[in-house]
Amino acid sequence: MFENKVRIDDLPENQREIAEVIGLESYLKLSKYFGGGENLYVSKYSNIIVLARNREIKERYNGYNIRQLAREYMLSERQIRIIIGKPES
Repeated sequence: MFENKVRIDDLPENQREIAEVIGLESYLKLSKYFGGGENLYVSKYSNIIVLARNREIKERYNGYNIRQLAREYMLSERQIRIIIGKPES
């Protein structure tokens, strides 16, 4: 009923920055689903990027291209082996 009347300045001061970053509508959605007073953990951006990179490496691995992937992603061959789950031989 009052959802469309909420303004950022209605929010507690420590929550306004979140609403400014993601938008008030998204903030209200978060509040609806996670607003039971519990803490909400947000992953570090760099960790999310690493997960996406690792998924891409796994998708591109063809059984023979560890060296190429290491060069392209600026990682060691050992790091690539760890990511794809292939032990060193």
